[in-house]
Amino acid sequence: MKSTLTLSFITLALLSACSTPPPASTWRYSVPEQPEAASGNTDKPGWAYARQAVAAANPLATDAGHQILRAGGSALDAAIAVQLVLGLVEPQSSGIGGGAFLLHFDGSKVTAHDGRETAPAGARGDMFLGENGKPLSFDEAVLSGHAVGVPGAVRMLEEAHRQHGALPWAKLFEPAITLAEQGFKISPRLHTLLQADSHLRKDPLALRFFYNAQGQAWPAGHVLRNPEYAHVLRGLAVKGSSALHEGPVAQAIVARSAQTPRPGALTLQDMGSYRPKAREALCFDHTVTARTYRICGFPPPSSGQIAIGQILGIMANTQPKGAELVNDLPSPDWLHRYTEASRLAFADRAQYLADPDFVRAPAGDWRSLLAPDYLRERSQLMGAQSMKVATPGQPGGAKTSFAPMAPQIEYGTSHISVVDAQGRAVAMTTTIEAAFGSRRMVSTDPSRPGGFLLNNEMTDFSFAPTDAQNRPIANRVEPGKRPRSSMSPTLVFDKPTGQLLLSGGSPGGALIIHYTAKLLTGTMHWGLNAQQAVNLPNFGSLNGPTLLEAKRFPTGTLDALKAQGHEVREMDMTSGLQAIQRTPKGWFGGADPRREGVVLGD
Repeated sequence: MKSTLTLSFITLALLSACSTPPPASTWRYSVPEQPEAASGNTDKPGWAYARQAVAAANPLATDAGHQILRAGGSALDAAIAVQLVLGLVEPQSSGIGGGAFLLHFDGSKVTAHDGRETAPAGARGDMFLGENGKPLSFDEAVLSGHAVGVPGAVRMLEEAHRQHGALPWAKLFEPAITLAEQGFKISPRLHTLLQADSHLRKDPLALRFFYNAQGQAWPAGHVLRNPEYAHVLRGLAVKGSSALHEGPVAQAIVARSAQTPRPGALTLQDMGSYRPKAREALCFDHTVTARTYRICGFPPPSSGQIAIGQILGIMANTQPKGAELVNDLPSPDWLHRYTEASRLAFADRAQYLADPDFVRAPAGDWRSLLAPDYLRERSQLMGAQSMKVATPGQPGGAKTSFAPMAPQIEYGTSHISVVDAQGRAVAMTTTIEAAFGSRRMVSTDPSRPGGFLLNNEMTDFSFAPTDAQNRPIANRVEPGKRPRSSMSPTLVFDKPTGQLLLSGGSPGGALIIHYTAKLLTGTMHWGLNAQQAVNLPNFGSLNGPTLLEAKRFPTGTLDALKAQGHEVREMDMTSGLQAIQRTPKGWFGGADPRREGVVLGD
């Protein structure tokens, strides 16, 4: 059932495509209509535009980016405006207290901007171990001050804006400041997550802001104002990232991370010394029948692009038995081959992937994990029966003293895709990790309601620094290190011409890898449009059970997989895919029906 919110923004998109944008010099942000919406899955038609488009996880954020484009902003400008609004209206997923990976295409070159959080200088390898020497539970770790990493998103976006921005930095803050001051209507998804969260109420600032006097989450449609967030954004608009990494805001961040339980080690020096990193995008070729694609993603400390490349590459070395889609669903044979390839990829991920400034790539090059001969060799380990749990390989004959990282819970994030009329594009995945991060709200003035939430990104490190044999784990905590991520912002090109074909990505913790691989498979292999590919049921394996989205596959598929030795688990798999795909007439955008996102453009 289509929600009134989605229908309203579909209408807005049609009207905006027919109107004339104002010149940048006279543009002023205008707040769009904010009707209430139904929660749960919402049918989405996909959106076609001729020149430019923005896809994001909340209609207000998408609209802010669209208005920036129409005012003459670049794709990067639009992404910044989107992020700032998401930090207000989708605080459970991302914000100025977190980090992000951004891929930018300027029409000829892809650049990778790393705004991943870092471990404080005082971080210790054993800080997520209890008194008994065993790893803490996930909740214990998340709610501790040790969970907070040095935020990186704002400083990274500032650096990217210097290179790719068109509008003044301060202009990009107008939508978020206006919405924070005038208020926005709480969405059904935000209400549901606030009501269900058992920890956010423990923070006095968050309790006062997100809940009523009886401790109940404000209902969907309630107008929520955040004057403290507006105050912080005004400082950032004038002073840049120094307004976050120095002065009162930095002091408030450090103070919040230092509070019990388990006070963290974050200092003002950690805040002031943070620097984003420019990295080389990791690209590989992928051929489907007679067409070769160039798929570009993020290198380590993200594990996403390597895992996706391994899954697609291993699959390319297997032979299908019959149709891959049956009744518009992945067939049991295809799911068997996909999840077996996933087990092999996730085994390598656990063994090798970590911050490249601290851990040497196998055989001295991360591309060794994507080498055709290596992937062909790995594919030969697959058979008619599930291997259940795969072991890591040795790319390039690599020897390692590291132990594989044990499975660990991962959460969170949001994704933004933008293409502008000048041929520039952005794919950015952004995060504070778990829903509502570390559940620590930052405010420089407690008399002013609101603020922003701090990340719990340190829990993306291995809780245990070594295994039972005392072998170190590559993704262990070390001072100044960036935790391994699954974020997979992706840009796809036609290899012969270099033409951009798709920008996409998703939230979802470690399952981001599978959600993004599903998008790529659907569009490149099965000829689906972006919305059809996003709509497909979710699936995957993290090198354990075969995971299937609950109530989306027929009993026959489950039985066939079980007959091949799979331990099948049906579960909620709430992806949040956003994608913009080139068509002969321009662009076609898709947004995940499982969340609130929409696509707007011209």
